[in-house]
Order: sequence, then structure tokens, then C-alpha cells
Amino acid sequence: MEKVQHHTVTLNCDARTAFGMFTVNEHLEAWLTAKADVESKLGGKYELFWNPPSRESDSTIGCRITTFLQDKLIGFDWKGPLEYKDLMNDADPLTHVSVFFLPADEGGEARTMVHLIHSGWRSSPEWEGPWKYFENAWALCFKRLEQLVNAGETPEPWHPRGERT
Repeated sequence: MEKVQHHTVTLNCDARTAFGMFTVNEHLEAWLTAKADVESKLGGKYELFWNPPSRESDSTIGCRITTFLQDKLIGFDWKGPLEYKDLMNDADPLTHVSVFFLPADEGGEARTMVHLIHSGWRSSPEWEGPWKYFENAWALCFKRLEQLVNAGETPEPWHPRGERT
């Protein structure tokens, strides 16, 4: 059986706004990455850059949107960070991320449950490191997203390799 990661968060916004947090460059740059170049359409780019000067190595450059259903579902190829670049970024196929947006309105307030499924994990021992990395990374990213949307607080900007300016 294939290993799959599942992360979820409930956002205090409608599905359109939640979907935009994954498809609008400026929104992605507020919680997930330093720079985004996403084309919100089937086959469009899904390129995120954690260290823009190192575009070729610290990014999801070359990744594409594989599934696109406005305000409901987006799927895209995914690459690993620098420490797992040689393993994850040369894999065929790459790992894959699917994000589902389910309305969860409560008492007239718009809310959306966001489910992220990260699949394509291999079962060999060298894949345990990237698996653990992304278990933690997605949890942190969803906390940042929740902070931005639900609390209205802007998370600290991303810095290359954790460096502070």
C-alpha cells in the first residue's frame, strides 16, 4: 500500500478565498513561500521559490498543475527541499499534492475545510527522511495559513535556510 500524508485545517473563509490561498501568487507568498509563479489552470506552472536567488535548486521549478476544479480541488507535482533534492526531484514520477476545499459553514459564517493529500512516497529506507520532513513542514505551513486567515496575523517572512535578516 502506498504511503500518503494527510493534513487538514478549517479556515474562517469561503471556499473561493481558501482556494486562492493556494493559487494566487501574492497569497502563497504570505504563508507558504518567498516567491510564487503559479498559473491557475490545468497544466499551468506551480513553481514556488524558498530562496529566489537559488531558483534552480531550492524550489518546485518545473512542477505543473495536474488537476484544477475552481474553488474545489487543485493537484500539482511536488519536489523536495535541498537536503532531499537528489532523491525527490529526480524521482519519476514526482510526489504529488492534492488539495480539496469543502464548505463547512457554521451558523451563517463561511468556513472551509482544507484537506491536503501528499502522495507518491516510495517505501525504501532513504525516503523516511523526506517523509518526516514533510510531515513537519506541512503541519507548520498549515499553522501559518491558519494564523494568516483565521487570526488575521501575517506570519514572519520566509528566509533562506532559516536565516534572519
